[in-house]
Amino acid sequence: MPIATINPATGQTLRTFQPLTADQLEARLQCAADAYHRHRRTTFAERASLMRKAADILEGEKEAFGRLMVTEMGKPLKAATEEAAKSAWGCRYYAEHAERFLADQEVKTSASRSYVTWQPIGPVLAIMPWNFPFWQVFRFAAPALMAGNVGLLKHASNVPQCALAIEDIFRRAGFPEGVFQALLIETEHVRSVIEDPRVAAVTLTGSNTAGSQVASAAGKVVKKTVLELGGSDPFIVMPDADLPAAIATAVKARIVNNGQSCIAAKRFIVHEAVADEFERGFTAGMAGLAVGDPMEAGTDIGPLATEGQLRTIADQVDRAVSAGARVLTGGRRPDRQGWYYAPTVLAGITPESPIFREEVFGPVALLFRVRSVEEAIRLANDSPFGLGASVWTRSDADRERFVREIESGMVFVNAMVASDPRVPFGGVKESGYGRELSPLGIREFVNAKTVWVA
Repeated sequence: MPIATINPATGQTLRTFQPLTADQLEARLQCAADAYHRHRRTTFAERASLMRKAADILEGEKEAFGRLMVTEMGKPLKAATEEAAKSAWGCRYYAEHAERFLADQEVKTSASRSYVTWQPIGPVLAIMPWNFPFWQVFRFAAPALMAGNVGLLKHASNVPQCALAIEDIFRRAGFPEGVFQALLIETEHVRSVIEDPRVAAVTLTGSNTAGSQVASAAGKVVKKTVLELGGSDPFIVMPDADLPAAIATAVKARIVNNGQSCIAAKRFIVHEAVADEFERGFTAGMAGLAVGDPMEAGTDIGPLATEGQLRTIADQVDRAVSAGARVLTGGRRPDRQGWYYAPTVLAGITPESPIFREEVFGPVALLFRVRSVEEAIRLANDSPFGLGASVWTRSDADRERFVREIESGMVFVNAMVASDPRVPFGGVKESGYGRELSPLGIREFVNAKTVWVA
């Protein structure tokens, strides 16, 4: 896949980029190594001052950054502008809290003093996806740089201008040369970067296939990885739920980011007592969404990010229908230029259907009916993924059962799943391992060094 900006609303190639040569890549890796040895010796106060300046740039130019995201991957402009602002929030959060999160931790032993000190480990390679081209990067970069590490970004090949813009933000904020660099390289060269002895660790957000390949390459050279992979999040609605709120949130949770989000609700598991009413309201809500130019204010759904993504979604729906699924709305490409797919609701899906166990990365919802809490939990867990879950109930007892028994990294009760700098983000099973955000996120790429003073 070429490194290029291709507008998904038109299919037009706007700009192409030459990948780094071997010599250029070598220079950037050495620059990162040299920068790390200087950056690790700076104080938290010094790093925080620069990180706040990065936040100021993000906030001050959020509309321009939003338009850049829309141009490269097609999300609605309002969402893209909010993403830039959220990235600023992440920068400010770690600027404010990093020193406390990484403060020496005293441990009472027989020694005169014993404690754990948290120290940076070196350049961290981030392999990031196109769906949240700013937020995914900043939620890695803010804690990594505040911890004293330096960042190397291998961004998705269809968002090169976003990658370069982020590098420029850190440079303009005053971070020294080499502390954060974007590597415009082709996928086949990623393994050599992972294996380079100057790279200390790797974090990846992406597909299960990519995660497996990165973990294998990093494991071969004994390097730490954090993987945030796919998701097929359940959205469970019980009879005592606030049904209008659940329906409205369900539509939003399915089509966030044009449906291209790991934590978007994808499997809607509804108790039979309210299933008819939920189906009517949810289907009407999906059918009523405005599909159109993502730059226009009234657009709810823009195009999918790539032509390949569009083909995958169309194929998944076609195979599901061939296996017996019913299309309640959508199930087709709109008659317009660009990589659009109509908001779709499928029902009557059986475990034998391929789509039952796949991640559907687009505006396609799978609707299921259940008869009990037990059946809802069993169906929610009948997935290779375990990223997030949303449950809707007023019952304290049912809530506690869902929290205890659903196999996922996150459970949101009477709310849609979302990332927040203050709480850990990550999953279990094939959704990956490790955590981003919160105190846990900044401690993923540090050395927890034990100190024992006799």
